[in-house]
Amino acid sequence: MSQTTLSPDSLTIALLGEAVLRQHAGAVRLPDPQTEQLAQAMRQKMDELGGVGIAAPQVHHSLALMIIASRPNARYPDAPQMDPVVMANPSIEAQSTNLEMGWEGCLSVPGIRGQVARPQWVEVSFDDLAGQRHRRRLEGFVARIFCHEFDHLCGLTFLDRVEDNRQLMATEVWLREGQR
Repeated sequence: MSQTTLSPDSLTIALLGEAVLRQHAGAVRLPDPQTEQLAQAMRQKMDELGGVGIAAPQVHHSLALMIIASRPNARYPDAPQMDPVVMANPSIEAQSTNLEMGWEGCLSVPGIRGQVARPQWVEVSFDDLAGQRHRRRLEGFVARIFCHEFDHLCGLTFLDRVEDNRQLMATEVWLREGQR
């Protein structure tokens, strides 16, 4: 990562079709002040845009760094409230064999929602910004956020998980029709 100062204003969202969204993200070395600065700018950008998660590739940094931050907002009015968690070098240790369908949107795919099958729960490992390894079980919508952001680190978007294009909807229609 360059030594330039990062701020939410200096970050732009990578959009579908940009190469960084199709790359496998590289490992993060911790602790690192630049990574901390990137995580802080990512969180502010996510908050500014009404996201419930964000991954570094979405802001043009191909690094294994993501934030999950479920909370009710205009884009996700029924989301559960949680404290944001910064995750570096995450991995999935175990997951439910039972899948749940749910609507997803993405800051990198504006204007579209898609129904995606995701595990009901996942057990994950990740490093915090101090380099300490953690293991956590995530369930429901929070597990969905993790899986969505983890996909970004693997060069995937939610569109790669939609089984049929009839499971896509304009976000405006999705919001108007009560998030069916």
